[in-house]
Amino acid sequence: MRPALSVVFLTTLIGAGQGLFLALYALDVLARHGYLAAPLPVALLVTGALVAAALTAGGLAASFFHLGRPERAWRAAAKWRTSWLSREVIALPVFLSLVVAYAAAHAHAPALAPFAGALGVLACLALFVCTAMIYACVKFLQEWASPLTVVNFVVLGLASGTTAAAALAGSWSEALAVRLGAVALVLTLAGLATRAASLVRNARLRPRSTPQTAIGVKHPQVVQRAQGFMGGSFNTREFLHGATAARLLAIKRGFLLLAFVIPAALLAAGAVLGVTALFAVAFLVQYAGLVAERWYFFAQADHPQNLYYRAMA
Repeated sequence: MRPALSVVFLTTLIGAGQGLFLALYALDVLARHGYLAAPLPVALLVTGALVAAALTAGGLAASFFHLGRPERAWRAAAKWRTSWLSREVIALPVFLSLVVAYAAAHAHAPALAPFAGALGVLACLALFVCTAMIYACVKFLQEWASPLTVVNFVVLGLASGTTAAAALAGSWSEALAVRLGAVALVLTLAGLATRAASLVRNARLRPRSTPQTAIGVKHPQVVQRAQGFMGGSFNTREFLHGATAARLLAIKRGFLLLAFVIPAALLAAGAVLGVTALFAVAFLVQYAGLVAERWYFFAQADHPQNLYYRAMA
């Protein structure tokens, strides 16, 4: 498939926003039940929630560049009974609104914050599932049709969001930032494990369709020599990424380093040395890696129609 940068930024930005919000809410719950040694700064919760809202809003804005007729975007919610995309279109602004409400409650009406936060968690989890299932439900794209797609969207979002939370916490409490950095390290390593599992699974896949099954001829030597026309088409633009095998391999190696290995090293160093500035660097490096990871996620999906259109004249 040809990766659309608008969707790449949509999924990575909202994932980071969701992970950041969940990290903040978890801290809030722990503080309210007395599990934190020091009081939790309200400014951290308010600022963090607003950053999570900004990341989510940035993802929402990026999605509009993927629309042919942006003024008709509201119609995307019409098929919510059967479409995961429609459900995402509904869940995203609901989650964004609740994150803003959570920040406002902590700033002006603390008694309402637990209620807004609990609703935000439900909307956040629903958004994770809706976004991931847009791809996991496509059965003919074997690379996506796996529970690992949902797991990776959730774990990678949690990892990047918790890393962002550690970076933000450094402005208020070094001890709290170090704890969050340690959690982010665990989530980053978990993300490496689940993403590696999906890479191993996808490497073992075999196409269900072949030139023989496409034309109903069982001869073992069926080979397509030409596409049949010289010019490009919607199919060749939208379902073929055009990258060489060497480029795909370089991107895969790059995102494994940038999204997991280097951030894990930075998080470990920051937690051990108490240098909270390393958490901010880790977030920036990790986000760049997750952009590459999501590009590869889309590019690796091999549409069955490419059996025909891959053979260009």
